[in-house]
Amino acid sequence: MTGTRDLTEQVTPQQPAPRGAPSKAIALVRKGWRNLTSMGTALALLFLLALGAIPGALLPQNSLNAQAVREYIADRPTLGPILDRLGMFDVFSSFWFTAIYALLFISLVGCIVPRAAEHWRQMRAPVVRVPRNLGRLPHHERFSLPGAPRDAEATVLPVFSRWRHTVRRDGDVIEVSAEKGHLREAGNLVFHVALVGILAAVAIGRVFGYEGSVIVVANGGPGFCTGSPAVYDSFRAGHSVDGTDLTPFCVRVNDFRADYLSTGQAEMFTSNIDYQAGEDLLTNEWRPYTLRVNDPLRVEGDRLYLIGHGFAPTFTVTFPNGETRTETLQFAPEDATTFLSSGAMRFDPPGGLYSTQEERRQNQIAIEGLFAPTAFFEGELLTSVFPDMQNPAVAIDVYKGDVGLDAGRPQNIFTLDQSMIEQDRLVQQARVNLFPGESTTLDDGTEVRFDGAEKWASLQVSHDPAQGWVLVSAIAMTLGLLVSLLVKRRRVWVRIAPDLGTDAGDKRRTVVEIGGLARTDQAGWGSEFDRICRRISPDHRAPDM
Repeated sequence: MTGTRDLTEQVTPQQPAPRGAPSKAIALVRKGWRNLTSMGTALALLFLLALGAIPGALLPQNSLNAQAVREYIADRPTLGPILDRLGMFDVFSSFWFTAIYALLFISLVGCIVPRAAEHWRQMRAPVVRVPRNLGRLPHHERFSLPGAPRDAEATVLPVFSRWRHTVRRDGDVIEVSAEKGHLREAGNLVFHVALVGILAAVAIGRVFGYEGSVIVVANGGPGFCTGSPAVYDSFRAGHSVDGTDLTPFCVRVNDFRADYLSTGQAEMFTSNIDYQAGEDLLTNEWRPYTLRVNDPLRVEGDRLYLIGHGFAPTFTVTFPNGETRTETLQFAPEDATTFLSSGAMRFDPPGGLYSTQEERRQNQIAIEGLFAPTAFFEGELLTSVFPDMQNPAVAIDVYKGDVGLDAGRPQNIFTLDQSMIEQDRLVQQARVNLFPGESTTLDDGTEVRFDGAEKWASLQVSHDPAQGWVLVSAIAMTLGLLVSLLVKRRRVWVRIAPDLGTDAGDKRRTVVEIGGLARTDQAGWGSEFDRICRRISPDHRAPDM
């Protein structure tokens, strides 16, 4: 029939249209962004960043001491290579630490921007209306004042002159909404913005900064100038530093003094240095400075730190024709308590002593052994019993042969190439213990004399253009944290209405009802609420606790 519906027709409910791949991808990105920019994610990333920095503090790092890294790996042939592949010796430049750093930066920015916008909107919006039932609030008082509601309003409003407040009127009923403590959220925002500032400043320092360390022998050592990365024993450059625009200045170490307790524990390291910078480089004027641990020299935007010390033995080799070669070279401390040190030296014979280059190469002299600043012998075994130089001595092996000076490949200054010894290219000639002034003579008449030792200082030059911003951000973080902890967010509502219970012939009175709420923490806020009540009604008494 026309106008009727076949009851056998099945009505299919409308299904939402299937979402396409682009929509699913957009939804997934939005969800990921919400998760990344949540405060919980930011806290988790901050914890991971602190956790990831622990290996950088406990393990040697290539940027600071590549030699210590190589020794660590050599001493642990199983664990060392695994840690190396995981980037544990280059923690702060590893891909995983950089990823955590970047994600934390993005997460914090994603948290701060909407919170700052919301805080701005709250500051401009009217205060929340007075609740219908003020008696349900944690703090509540109700009392009567003489006079009309307008008279009570004149009493109430001065109390909240320093509060954000909004006044609403509905006939004879006057409502006052007041709040205080928005500075708490502002301090919280300042804390997080300053944290982002620190992360940004550190990143800028890594890109545009550089850091190099060099060992300088005291008491007449050659010193160094900072014009090129080649002068450093180790050098770490930022990604935008190519080594051609380093800050130029020169340093020479006059002396080094270490103060020790009777137990051998170091008390203070001090080094008197001279330096040149700026116009002094043109006039060749040297300026004195006393360098101490954690008290760097600041010059031309760079900082020069005293980070370590050790000893540099001096040996003189007298060849069969009477010519001499004297060398002072730093040894590496093996024991940080007694400063028992190890090292190696290489001496090339004088020209003309041998007829051919090959013969001269086969008669090079190498010395390898130990230096003790305060020597103690257990039989022939040398050890040190105190870190200061009170009774210096060496225990050395003297070799003759090809030491690799003409090989054109780099060698470790602290050890000889063991492969040359195994191949008999270097042959041991003597093993002796020597005090200053003592010597040993080889079969061909070559004399090796131990002349004593000088101290060396390990200096580090650091350039960080964003260091000042790190300090400013750190101060801002501290202030923001203090504000967010000390300031309480609270609200007070006041309803002023005629007292309908009075007789018409009596003087008019007004009922004032006050309610208070501390939004963050109620503890300790009741006394302030009572003071507000007393300012409105001097006869008010705080309830007994």
